[in-house]
Amino acid sequence: MCTRVLFAIVLAAATVPVAHAQESADELAKKLSNPVASMISVPFQYNADFGYGSEDGTKQTLNIQPVIPASISQDWNLITRVIAPVIYQEDTAGKSGSQFGLGNITPTFFFSPKQPTAGGLTWGIGPVFLLPTASDDLLGVDEWGAGPSVLVLHQGKHWTMGALANHIWSFGGSANDPDLSNTFLQPFFARQFPGGRTLTFNSESTYDWENQQWTVPINVLYSKVTRIGGQTLSFAGGIRGYADAPRGGPDWGVRLVVTFLVPEH
Repeated sequence: MCTRVLFAIVLAAATVPVAHAQESADELAKKLSNPVASMISVPFQYNADFGYGSEDGTKQTLNIQPVIPASISQDWNLITRVIAPVIYQEDTAGKSGSQFGLGNITPTFFFSPKQPTAGGLTWGIGPVFLLPTASDDLLGVDEWGAGPSVLVLHQGKHWTMGALANHIWSFGGSANDPDLSNTFLQPFFARQFPGGRTLTFNSESTYDWENQQWTVPINVLYSKVTRIGGQTLSFAGGIRGYADAPRGGPDWGVRLVVTFLVPEH
């Protein structure tokens, strides 16, 4: 089942149609900074984290993250965001060896007004789910999870700032896995520059209420929208450090992203 789900996501990405020619690189870069923009995008986000525990372990994750907006009324969109992680890790929990496979898939559904508020705010709200798709016990939990998710942002001429937050409680699943109660907070600030270039700062922080522990990575990312043949793409790269992490957690990491873009026609 996990393999079929992953194959379907990759197949969808491989058949992405060409981006609309009339949208400039600057316009597309600005839309990319808005998680609920009216644009299909399929990011392939590679993360590598280093310095786990006593064995200086490493973790490499390819997040396949399709974002699909759909008009559900004259005034509202439904934005579907899915994160499907493919993971390779080595000695992340002491001498735990290596594991490779699929992690827990996390889909989120945002109901978002098509137009910003009078004050210029764009927002979305909806449910987030945790699916027990991990192919190894060390790659994810065997638990179902669900909770609320909310996004608020404001865009100026050359910048975007906002925050995404959700909370997931576990239910069902294996009795051998501990209960989950995790809050995710992602404040972000993006500065757009001419030529489809963007410099982004964010923190993808998680608070584990069961263990009373923060994980706080600080990411700095530079991206560029470009065109190769008939396909419009965004390439991004950056680094991160950890302001806080559980004992034995990573020290630092890198991120590389290739995003296929399909703006609204």
